Amino acid sequence: MIRSAFAGAAVLFLLALGAALRPLFVTETATPAPVLTTTELGFVQDMTAHHQQALILTERLDPAADPTVRRLADQIADTQRVEIGTLLGWTQLARAAPTADVPMTWMAGTYHHAPTSAHDTMPGMATTVDLDALTAARGADAETRFLQLMYRHHAGGITMARAADALLTSGPVKQAARAMAQSQSQELGYLGMLLDLRGARPTS
Repeated sequence: MIRSAFAGAAVLFLLALGAALRPLFVTETATPAPVLTTTELGFVQDMTAHHQQALILTERLDPAADPTVRRLADQIADTQRVEIGTLLGWTQLARAAPTADVPMTWMAGTYHHAPTSAHDTMPGMATTVDLDALTAARGADAETRFLQLMYRHHAGGITMARAADALLTSGPVKQAARAMAQSQSQELGYLGMLLDLRGARPTS
């Protein structure tokens, strides 16, 4: 009886000892959680490319354009540069490319375009023809072209930001998307007012 009890106690001791020593000899491979979800990463990469074109639009505006339009362009450029820095920081943390090889896949089923290139698929993006025409334009023509292109660009950016806000449940990327939608909506109203003062309308 005593021998049986001793044997039982020994077995329990060995089991406990094995459990305690297991972490020292067995390497457990836990898969770390991704820094960004697929939707977050897709939005961040595509919005980086979208913002980069906004900077191109501001750079191609006639330097001698009306000071009001020029100030707005500079304000937009400053805001988007700061946001690009944040977006690039996220892609670096995720060890991902700054922009996507195939854009807009994160909005599949929401934005109905075949993903081939950023210019073809992202809402609001200007074409090469648009950019060349803006570069060559001067005076009132340059101002109107810039305002129309930036209006369309912001409208597209708002579409993307609102989609990300709707698709994501929480987190800093969702907060950033919501903030972008709000700030660009305010600028969109100002762009529309400046176009109205020039007797022009936004382009589709």
